[in-house]
Amino acid sequence: MIDHQETVTPVVALDIASWRPVVTPEDNERYASALEGGAVLVFPHLAFELLPEERRFLDTRWSDNKAKNISVEGASIKGAQGNATDLADLARMVARFADDAGSLVAALFPRYAPHLRHARTSYRPHTAAGRAVSWRKDDTRLHVDAFPSRPNRGERILRVFCNVNPRGEDRVWRVGETFEAMARRLLPRVRRLVPGEVAALAALRVTKGRRTEYDHLMLGLHDRAKEDVDYQRSSPQREVRFAPGTTWICYSDQVMHAAASGQFMLEQTTHLPQSALYEPARSPLAVLERITGRRLADA
Repeated sequence: MIDHQETVTPVVALDIASWRPVVTPEDNERYASALEGGAVLVFPHLAFELLPEERRFLDTRWSDNKAKNISVEGASIKGAQGNATDLADLARMVARFADDAGSLVAALFPRYAPHLRHARTSYRPHTAAGRAVSWRKDDTRLHVDAFPSRPNRGERILRVFCNVNPRGEDRVWRVGETFEAMARRLLPRVRRLVPGEVAALAALRVTKGRRTEYDHLMLGLHDRAKEDVDYQRSSPQREVRFAPGTTWICYSDQVMHAAASGQFMLEQTTHLPQSALYEPARSPLAVLERITGRRLADA
């Protein structure tokens, strides 16, 4: 596996073992600089402890097998099967993780706290690899997160993950080159927007709201990376192993990542506006605007 240290996503291990740590302002700034610079922050000693009665959920039988995730958003649980009592208990477990993940992010990055918009929380009981999906949906391929139907107009995608595997199995990722290196390599392959395309997609309800040029470029980068077998094989990258009981955080719209293997993981998705960032000039939006020389997030 090719690892060019100067261009590969950094991985920073932090010795924090509490979901509600007390952090100095200096460390807040240091952690934010690493995260917003495109690093994966890893907490090897920060486990999400399942209650004894929750350990039964470490089994794929709770999945309805229609989706790769069991997800909880508000009072709704999707992708799961079981009786009403079991589903309520499963939803409470996932909601407890959401609460812990939100507390961790607020403690590490207090500037974010008033602006955090929590999206769905996911429990992933299935193995990371082996699902029969198209190349676009194949998350074992290096990619940044971008979604065809959900434009975010520059809003960030912050994710907290935790490996809860009961059998000692690592969650294995590949992380790729830095966002700017990837963008400069692949952006020339992304087609330009067609006049009227944005309005047509919104009118036909293909997208939930109007897609900006930023959304178009991010989706193009996602697709060009995933479809290119040579890029997947030979671009700068490294393997990262997250042992059971490990938590990690990254901006998944910035970090080139691929889920190579592993089973049983919890994940919290949070959205954050550009205005809440410590260093907005390092965001994907700012990088792409510098490369293209034009504003990209105007609706």
